[in-house]
Amino acid sequence: MAAGRRSARDQSSSLWLSSNPSKRWGEVFFLSYTPFWLTLCLGIVVPFKLYESFTELEYLLLGLVAALPSFLIPVVWPGEADRSLPWKERYWVKASLWIVIFSYVGNYFWTHYFFTVLGASYTFPSWRMNNVPHTTFLLTHVCFLFYHVTSNMTLRRLRHSIADLPENIQWVMLGAWILALSYFIAYLETVAISNFPYYQFVDRASMYKVGSLFYAIYFFVSFPMFMRIDEKPGDLWDLPRVAVDSLGAAMLVTIVLDLWRIFLGPIVPLPIKQCNEPGLPWFLGQTK
Repeated sequence: MAAGRRSARDQSSSLWLSSNPSKRWGEVFFLSYTPFWLTLCLGIVVPFKLYESFTELEYLLLGLVAALPSFLIPVVWPGEADRSLPWKERYWVKASLWIVIFSYVGNYFWTHYFFTVLGASYTFPSWRMNNVPHTTFLLTHVCFLFYHVTSNMTLRRLRHSIADLPENIQWVMLGAWILALSYFIAYLETVAISNFPYYQFVDRASMYKVGSLFYAIYFFVSFPMFMRIDEKPGDLWDLPRVAVDSLGAAMLVTIVLDLWRIFLGPIVPLPIKQCNEPGLPWFLGQTK
Protein backbone atom coordinates (compact mmCIF):
# COMPACT_ATOMS: atom_id res chain seq x y z
CA MET A 1 0.00 0.00 0.00
CA ALA A 2 2.77 2.44 0.98
CA ALA A 3 4.68 1.66 -2.19
CA GLY A 4 1.53 2.25 -4.20
CA ARG A 5 0.97 5.63 -2.56
CA ARG A 6 4.58 6.63 -3.23
CA SER A 7 4.21 5.60 -6.86
CA ALA A 8 1.04 7.66 -7.20
CA ARG A 9 2.73 10.66 -5.64
CA ASP A 10 5.73 10.29 -7.96
CA GLN A 11 3.44 10.07 -10.97
CA SER A 12 1.54 13.15 -9.83
CA SER A 13 4.69 15.18 -9.25
CA SER A 14 6.03 14.19 -12.66
CA LEU A 15 3.15 16.14 -14.20
CA TRP A 16 4.97 19.25 -13.03
CA LEU A 17 8.60 18.13 -12.75
CA SER A 18 10.98 16.69 -15.31
CA SER A 19 11.52 12.95 -15.64
CA ASN A 20 15.24 13.72 -15.92
CA PRO A 21 16.61 13.45 -12.33
CA SER A 22 19.26 16.15 -12.82
CA LYS A 23 16.77 18.55 -14.39
CA ARG A 24 14.21 17.79 -11.71
CA TRP A 25 16.70 18.57 -8.95
CA GLY A 26 17.88 21.73 -10.71
CA GLU A 27 14.37 23.09 -11.10
CA VAL A 28 13.49 22.34 -7.48
CA PHE A 29 16.72 24.00 -6.34
CA PHE A 30 16.10 27.19 -8.32
CA LEU A 31 12.57 27.39 -6.97
CA SER A 32 13.76 26.75 -3.42
CA TYR A 33 16.42 29.42 -3.77
CA THR A 34 13.94 32.08 -4.89
CA PRO A 35 12.61 33.03 -1.41
CA PHE A 36 16.16 33.97 -0.33
CA TRP A 37 16.87 36.66 -2.92
CA LEU A 38 13.22 37.73 -3.09
CA THR A 39 13.10 38.32 0.67
CA LEU A 40 16.45 40.08 0.59
CA CYS A 41 15.40 42.54 -2.12
CA LEU A 42 11.65 42.99 -1.74
CA GLY A 43 11.27 41.96 1.90
CA ILE A 44 14.20 43.82 3.46
CA VAL A 45 16.00 46.32 1.23
CA VAL A 46 12.97 47.97 -0.38
CA PRO A 47 10.41 48.13 2.46
CA PHE A 48 13.01 49.33 4.98
CA LYS A 49 14.44 51.75 2.40
CA LEU A 50 17.99 50.55 3.03
CA TYR A 51 18.79 51.64 -0.51
CA GLU A 52 18.66 55.28 0.61
CA SER A 53 22.14 54.90 2.13
CA PHE A 54 23.54 52.63 -0.60
CA THR A 55 26.50 53.73 -2.67
CA GLU A 56 27.80 52.04 -5.82
CA LEU A 57 29.54 49.43 -3.67
CA GLU A 58 26.46 48.50 -1.64
CA TYR A 59 24.35 48.10 -4.77
CA LEU A 60 26.98 45.84 -6.30
CA LEU A 61 27.23 43.79 -3.10
CA LEU A 62 23.45 43.41 -3.06
CA GLY A 63 23.54 41.91 -6.54
CA LEU A 64 26.43 39.60 -5.66
CA VAL A 65 24.78 38.37 -2.45
CA ALA A 66 21.55 37.68 -4.36
CA ALA A 67 23.11 35.89 -7.33
CA LEU A 68 26.33 34.12 -6.30
CA PRO A 69 24.76 31.49 -4.02
CA SER A 70 22.75 30.20 -6.99
CA PHE A 71 26.10 29.11 -8.45
CA LEU A 72 27.93 28.17 -5.24
CA ILE A 73 25.32 26.06 -3.46
CA PRO A 74 25.00 23.39 -6.21
CA VAL A 75 28.79 23.17 -6.38
CA VAL A 76 29.27 22.67 -2.63
CA TRP A 77 26.11 20.63 -2.05
CA PRO A 78 25.19 18.92 -5.33
CA GLY A 79 21.95 17.03 -5.60
CA GLU A 80 22.00 13.26 -5.44
CA ALA A 81 21.25 13.03 -9.15
CA ASP A 82 24.26 15.22 -9.96
CA ARG A 83 26.92 13.57 -7.82
CA SER A 84 27.73 10.94 -10.40
CA LEU A 85 27.66 13.39 -13.32
CA PRO A 86 30.54 15.51 -14.65
CA TRP A 87 29.85 19.16 -13.87
CA LYS A 88 29.21 20.07 -17.51
CA GLU A 89 26.42 17.47 -17.75
CA ARG A 90 24.48 18.78 -14.76
CA TYR A 91 21.25 20.53 -15.63
CA TRP A 92 21.76 23.46 -13.26
CA VAL A 93 25.00 24.30 -15.11
CA LYS A 94 23.24 24.25 -18.48
CA ALA A 95 20.28 26.28 -17.22
CA SER A 96 22.58 28.80 -15.58
CA LEU A 97 24.66 29.21 -18.76
CA TRP A 98 21.52 29.73 -20.88
CA ILE A 99 20.19 32.36 -18.48
CA VAL A 100 23.58 34.06 -18.04
CA ILE A 101 23.83 34.63 -21.80
CA PHE A 102 20.19 35.61 -22.28
CA SER A 103 20.08 37.98 -19.31
CA TYR A 104 23.44 39.52 -20.25
CA VAL A 105 22.17 40.36 -23.72
CA GLY A 106 18.93 41.61 -22.19
CA ASN A 107 20.71 44.01 -19.88
CA TYR A 108 23.50 45.16 -22.15
CA PHE A 109 21.36 45.70 -25.26
CA TRP A 110 17.63 45.54 -24.55
CA THR A 111 17.69 47.91 -21.57
CA HIS A 112 18.25 50.66 -24.12
CA TYR A 113 14.86 49.85 -25.62
CA PHE A 114 13.42 50.57 -22.18
CA PHE A 115 15.16 53.93 -22.32
CA THR A 116 14.10 54.81 -25.87
CA VAL A 117 10.71 53.08 -26.21
CA LEU A 118 9.32 52.91 -22.69
CA GLY A 119 10.77 56.08 -21.19
CA ALA A 120 12.46 54.26 -18.30
CA SER A 121 15.61 55.33 -16.46
CA TYR A 122 17.84 54.20 -13.59
CA THR A 123 18.72 56.98 -11.16
CA PHE A 124 20.43 55.13 -8.31
CA PRO A 125 24.21 55.37 -7.88
CA SER A 126 25.90 52.46 -9.63
CA TRP A 127 28.86 51.33 -11.60
CA ARG A 128 27.67 50.73 -15.13
CA MET A 129 28.44 48.92 -18.34
CA ASN A 130 26.91 50.38 -21.49
CA ASN A 131 24.99 52.72 -19.16
CA VAL A 132 23.33 49.75 -17.41
CA PRO A 133 23.98 49.19 -13.67
CA HIS A 134 26.04 46.11 -12.85
CA THR A 135 23.54 45.27 -10.13
CA THR A 136 20.79 44.67 -12.67
CA PHE A 137 22.92 42.11 -14.51
CA LEU A 138 23.17 40.09 -11.30
CA LEU A 139 19.57 40.46 -10.13
CA THR A 140 18.21 39.65 -13.58
CA HIS A 141 19.96 36.29 -13.49
CA VAL A 142 18.09 35.01 -10.43
CA CYS A 143 14.83 36.61 -11.56
CA PHE A 144 15.00 34.93 -14.94
CA LEU A 145 15.89 31.56 -13.43
CA PHE A 146 12.72 31.73 -11.35
CA TYR A 147 10.55 32.86 -14.25
CA HIS A 148 11.83 30.20 -16.63
CA VAL A 149 11.60 27.31 -14.16
CA THR A 150 8.03 28.38 -13.37
CA SER A 151 7.30 28.39 -17.09
CA ASN A 152 8.84 24.93 -17.47
CA MET A 153 6.66 23.46 -14.76
CA THR A 154 3.41 25.00 -15.95
CA LEU A 155 4.05 24.12 -19.59
CA ARG A 156 4.86 20.54 -18.60
CA ARG A 157 1.68 20.28 -16.57
CA LEU A 158 -0.39 21.76 -19.38
CA ARG A 159 1.09 19.35 -21.91
CA HIS A 160 0.04 16.42 -19.74
CA SER A 161 -3.47 17.85 -19.43
CA ILE A 162 -4.05 18.35 -23.16
CA ALA A 163 -2.13 15.33 -24.46
CA ASP A 164 -5.31 13.71 -25.81
CA LEU A 165 -6.44 16.75 -27.79
CA PRO A 166 -5.73 17.24 -31.52
CA GLU A 167 -2.20 18.49 -32.15
CA ASN A 168 -3.27 21.84 -33.61
CA ILE A 169 -5.43 22.51 -30.53
CA GLN A 170 -2.47 21.65 -28.31
CA TRP A 171 -0.29 24.19 -30.13
CA VAL A 172 -2.93 26.90 -29.77
CA MET A 173 -3.38 26.24 -26.05
CA LEU A 174 0.36 26.11 -25.38
CA GLY A 175 0.88 29.32 -27.33
CA ALA A 176 -1.94 31.05 -25.50
CA TRP A 177 -0.52 29.99 -22.15
CA ILE A 178 2.97 31.25 -23.05
CA LEU A 179 1.53 34.62 -24.08
CA ALA A 180 -0.59 34.90 -20.94
CA LEU A 181 2.18 33.80 -18.57
CA SER A 182 4.71 36.10 -20.24
CA TYR A 183 2.49 39.14 -19.87
CA PHE A 184 1.54 38.24 -16.30
CA ILE A 185 5.17 37.88 -15.21
CA ALA A 186 6.22 41.08 -16.97
CA TYR A 187 3.34 42.99 -15.38
CA LEU A 188 3.97 41.45 -11.97
CA GLU A 189 7.63 42.43 -12.00
CA THR A 190 6.78 45.99 -12.99
CA VAL A 191 4.32 46.28 -10.11
CA ALA A 192 6.65 44.51 -7.66
CA ILE A 193 9.41 47.11 -8.08
CA SER A 194 7.05 50.08 -8.09
CA ASN A 195 8.04 50.97 -4.52
CA PHE A 196 11.68 51.40 -5.54
CA PRO A 197 11.85 55.10 -6.48
CA TYR A 198 15.09 55.02 -8.47
CA TYR A 199 13.77 53.05 -11.42
CA GLN A 200 11.56 55.66 -13.03
CA PHE A 201 9.12 55.89 -15.95
CA VAL A 202 7.78 58.85 -17.88
CA ASP A 203 4.28 57.38 -17.61
CA ARG A 204 3.89 54.60 -15.05
CA ALA A 205 0.35 53.66 -16.10
CA SER A 206 1.46 53.19 -19.72
CA MET A 207 4.40 51.14 -18.52
CA TYR A 208 2.12 48.80 -16.58
CA LYS A 209 -0.27 48.20 -19.46
CA VAL A 210 1.72 48.55 -22.69
CA GLY A 211 5.29 48.45 -21.42
CA SER A 212 4.60 45.09 -19.79
CA LEU A 213 3.61 43.76 -23.21
CA PHE A 214 6.89 45.04 -24.64
CA TYR A 215 8.81 43.38 -21.81
CA ALA A 216 6.82 40.17 -22.28
CA ILE A 217 8.37 39.80 -25.76
CA TYR A 218 11.47 38.51 -23.97
CA PHE A 219 9.48 35.62 -22.58
CA PHE A 220 7.33 34.92 -25.64
CA VAL A 221 10.59 33.70 -27.17
CA SER A 222 12.57 32.46 -24.20
CA PHE A 223 10.02 30.34 -22.34
CA PRO A 224 9.48 27.70 -25.05
CA MET A 225 13.16 27.70 -26.05
CA PHE A 226 14.48 27.32 -22.50
CA MET A 227 12.01 24.50 -21.88
CA ARG A 228 13.76 22.32 -24.47
CA ILE A 229 17.01 21.90 -22.51
CA ASP A 230 17.31 18.21 -21.52
CA GLU A 231 13.52 17.84 -21.75
CA LYS A 232 13.31 14.87 -24.10
CA PRO A 233 14.60 11.55 -22.75
CA GLY A 234 17.85 10.61 -24.49
CA ASP A 235 18.37 14.12 -25.90
CA LEU A 236 20.85 15.64 -23.46
CA TRP A 237 22.33 18.96 -24.48
CA ASP A 238 26.00 19.87 -24.27
CA LEU A 239 27.16 23.34 -23.26
CA PRO A 240 27.95 24.58 -26.80
CA ARG A 241 24.39 23.72 -27.85
CA VAL A 242 23.04 25.53 -24.78
CA ALA A 243 25.07 28.64 -25.59
CA VAL A 244 24.08 28.70 -29.26
CA ASP A 245 20.41 28.21 -28.38
CA SER A 246 20.46 31.08 -25.90
CA LEU A 247 22.20 33.36 -28.39
CA GLY A 248 19.60 32.40 -31.00
CA ALA A 249 16.78 33.27 -28.61
CA ALA A 250 18.47 36.58 -27.82
CA MET A 251 18.81 37.46 -31.50
CA LEU A 252 15.14 36.70 -32.15
CA VAL A 253 14.07 38.91 -29.24
CA THR A 254 16.33 41.69 -30.53
CA ILE A 255 14.67 41.54 -33.96
CA VAL A 256 11.15 41.71 -32.50
CA LEU A 257 12.03 44.57 -30.15
CA ASP A 258 13.54 46.57 -32.95
CA LEU A 259 10.53 45.99 -35.17
CA TRP A 260 8.40 47.47 -32.36
CA ARG A 261 10.79 50.43 -32.10
CA ILE A 262 10.60 51.17 -35.83
CA PHE A 263 6.94 50.50 -36.59
CA LEU A 264 5.12 51.22 -33.30
CA GLY A 265 7.50 53.68 -31.69
CA PRO A 266 7.60 54.84 -28.07
CA ILE A 267 4.69 54.32 -25.71
CA VAL A 268 5.17 57.77 -24.15
CA PRO A 269 6.26 61.20 -25.41
CA LEU A 270 10.03 61.45 -25.13
CA PRO A 271 12.15 64.60 -25.10
CA ILE A 272 14.30 63.31 -27.96
CA LYS A 273 12.92 61.52 -31.00
CA GLN A 274 15.05 58.42 -30.99
CA CYS A 275 12.79 55.59 -32.04
CA ASN A 276 12.70 56.28 -35.77
CA GLU A 277 16.45 56.84 -36.03
CA PRO A 278 18.38 54.38 -38.21
CA GLY A 279 20.59 51.85 -36.50
CA LEU A 280 20.05 50.51 -33.00
CA PRO A 281 19.30 52.32 -29.74
CA TRP A 282 22.61 51.46 -28.09
CA PHE A 283 24.66 53.03 -30.90
CA LEU A 284 26.59 56.18 -30.01
CA GLY A 285 24.28 59.16 -29.88
CA GLN A 286 21.09 57.16 -29.71
CA THR A 287 20.60 57.40 -25.95
CA LYS A 288 21.80 60.95 -25.33
